[in-house]
Amino acid sequence: MTSNKFNLVSFLKLLKDAISGKEMDFTKGSIRKAIFMLSIPMILEMCMESVFALVDIAYVSQVSTNAVATVGLTESVITLVYAVAVGLSMAATAIVARRIGEKDHVGANQAAVQVIILGVLVAIVVSTIGIVFPKEILSLMGGESDLVEEGYRYTQILFGGNITIVLLFLINAIFRGAGNASMAMWALVLSNGLNIILDPIFIFGLGPIPEYGVAGAAIATTIGRGTAVVFQLFVLFYGATRIKLAFKDLVIRTQIMLRLIKVSLGGIGQFLIGTSSWIFLMRIMSEFGSEVLAGYTISIRIMMFTLMPSWGMSNAAATLVGQNLGANQPERAEISVWKTSKYNAYFMIIVSVLYLFFARSIIGWFSEVPEVVKYGAMSLQIVAAGYVLYAYGMTLTNAFNGAGDTKTPTIINFFCFWMFQLPFAYFAALTMEWGPKGVFWGIMLAESLIALVAIYWFKKGKWKLVKV
Repeated sequence: MTSNKFNLVSFLKLLKDAISGKEMDFTKGSIRKAIFMLSIPMILEMCMESVFALVDIAYVSQVSTNAVATVGLTESVITLVYAVAVGLSMAATAIVARRIGEKDHVGANQAAVQVIILGVLVAIVVSTIGIVFPKEILSLMGGESDLVEEGYRYTQILFGGNITIVLLFLINAIFRGAGNASMAMWALVLSNGLNIILDPIFIFGLGPIPEYGVAGAAIATTIGRGTAVVFQLFVLFYGATRIKLAFKDLVIRTQIMLRLIKVSLGGIGQFLIGTSSWIFLMRIMSEFGSEVLAGYTISIRIMMFTLMPSWGMSNAAATLVGQNLGANQPERAEISVWKTSKYNAYFMIIVSVLYLFFARSIIGWFSEVPEVVKYGAMSLQIVAAGYVLYAYGMTLTNAFNGAGDTKTPTIINFFCFWMFQLPFAYFAALTMEWGPKGVFWGIMLAESLIALVAIYWFKKGKWKLVKV
């Protein structure tokens, strides 16, 4: 009894330390404790993102089926544009983690500044495209004319204010690389907490604020994330974290920037491959009408609710790999990855069972339209069948990226998504006339194949030799 009480007290103390952001050296001591201290805030960070995604789609689904489809089509395009930001974030985590492992805090600070500058430049380009061509973007994705007219403002606002999303993403990657995972978590809590509060106000109207419909969701997102970016910048300049910036640091350092761009190219490539594949899958799904597309969009949001925490846990592997390679401890880095993968798999087994048995009920929380529920549930059940392998695939991919080896996941993504998933989904859905089911099977099989190939290449160990 005393032992159990002691264990509970120890666990609660660790939990408190993890959430509060107590600093520790992740290159020493218990690997299990290191995984816990990094994973808990990263999981909570991603859970908050997932909760917002579900709440957002729940509010939007009360507007119309077209509104839900608009969100799906817009996000499929904007994630493609964010490929550069995602690639930069991978480079930021890898380089900052490596510098922290080497005890080079000045180098970590300089890398952080260059990431932010590059992020701002990317956001300016994206904003211009989104503000000028919102209708064309939705039409290109197969949106029908009534959908385009109802939803183009959502697309315009989300693209126009994308600097808030880009910087929120990049600065959190900097925090994670430095091992300050709790700071990234609190930024997401602030951002998405505001989003959840503001969503119904701007979507349905309240007092002097008019009813904006689906465009209100984009307004709420931009305000919420913009506020969080201000908080992040305040912490970077005035907070007590491993990354400590001063205004004199805000200069372009060409050599560091070129190194960041070089490491980020693989990340950009793998994300471009993955998200462009997703766009083509959305285009295939649009052939089956708005109700099927809405069901698929809802199922993707629900899956993100569980994939995000799993992704959060796998992010811990990236930080541990980067910092331990920086401290010249490759074996400790490898052990950390396998342990993280195992814990991730335990979590995903539970989730897959829930989806397999309760898919229709879960989709039914967001829509009562029979066709939406039918295809949303089908999507959940088929895709979730590969969740255990996804856990390993996500963790190992993040481990490669954390080592600065962004090339290997890019090659894996190319063959598994472009050479297998897209041809299979098109052939099965349209030529073999399986319909949406062909797309769902394509997703499940491709993600499972990625995991198996990643396991093979990780065991070869070449990632341990990468220099950043």
